[in-house]
Amino acid sequence: MAQVEATTERIIAADAEAVFDALADYKDVRGKVLPGHFSEYEIREGGDGEGTLVHWKLQATSKRVRDCLLEVTEPTDGQLVEKDRNSSMVTTWTVTPAGEGKSRVVVSTVWNGAGGVGGFFEKTFAPKGLGRIYDELLQNLAAEVEK
Repeated sequence: MAQVEATTERIIAADAEAVFDALADYKDVRGKVLPGHFSEYEIREGGDGEGTLVHWKLQATSKRVRDCLLEVTEPTDGQLVEKDRNSSMVTTWTVTPAGEGKSRVVVSTVWNGAGGVGGFFEKTFAPKGLGRIYDELLQNLAAEVEK
C-alpha cells in the first residue's frame, strides 16, 4: 500500500488571520465554500476549529464517493488538520502571510492507497482530481474573504 498525496495552494488577497478564521469556521463559512463534489455536510460537534467533528461525502469521480467523518485539530498557529475517522485520509491546511494583506493557503491530503494495478491508477490520477477539487474550494474561499 503506497501513500498517496495531493497538494495545492493559492495566494489570497486577505490577511492570514482572516483567511484562517474563515477556513476554521465550519458553522458559517466552510459549508458555503465547498464545491459540488461535497454533499451531506453536517457539523456533529463544535463548529469552530479545534474540537470540531464534521461529516461530508466527497465524490471525487462519478464512481468514487468517500464518506468522511473528520476530527479537526489545530496543532500549530495557522494550521488546521482534518483526520478522517473512516479512513487513513488526513488533510492539512496551512495559512501563512504572503506579503501585505495577502496570505498563502496550502492544502495537502495524504492517505494509504490501494495495492496493485488499482493502486497505480489511484496514485497516478487521484492527486490531480483532488487538486482540481481543492483549487475550486480555494477559489470559493478567496471569493468569500476578499469581499
